[in-house]
Amino acid sequence: MRKWNAILSAIILILFLIHGFAGALELTGIGNTALKHLARAIVILIISHMIIGIYLTGQTFRAWKRTGVLYWKENRLFWIRRLSGLAVLLMLGWHMSAFSYNFNGASRLRVFDKFNLAAQILLIFSLAVHVLSNIRPLLIALGVRDGKKWLLDILLILSAWLLFMAAAFVVYYLRWNVW
Repeated sequence: MRKWNAILSAIILILFLIHGFAGALELTGIGNTALKHLARAIVILIISHMIIGIYLTGQTFRAWKRTGVLYWKENRLFWIRRLSGLAVLLMLGWHMSAFSYNFNGASRLRVFDKFNLAAQILLIFSLAVHVLSNIRPLLIALGVRDGKKWLLDILLILSAWLLFMAAAFVVYYLRWNVW
């Protein structure tokens, strides 16, 4: 089950990076597509990832029930991963409705105000915590040898990518409210 979740996670990460880059280009006015069909596929994969995550978390709770000890401090990273995943899900719902809505069959842009900007920055932050805290276990689950050698490079690239996406939200906010 963990191996399937790792493969699913890798696919989600790759598709998310493509969607995030295309969306950032659109928000800054450089590109013209956020690949919404890709985003819908990502949502389906995220739901699958969430179901597996709930199952694996259930195993932890069953072990806790058997032993009577949850080891909060020792499993701090485990809980950070679970809570950041929950935060991503909550912010993802806001993200999916932040930019447009349908009115009488026509798609309309939603005003991008400071609350939407804050929500999108929180999405990026929760994604950063979730993805960056799960890279090492992902590499291990995928059987990457010398994962430590790759880890710093991957973390640097992902951090730069996430910062670019966050900057695109700020530019989009400025385009709506200043320029």
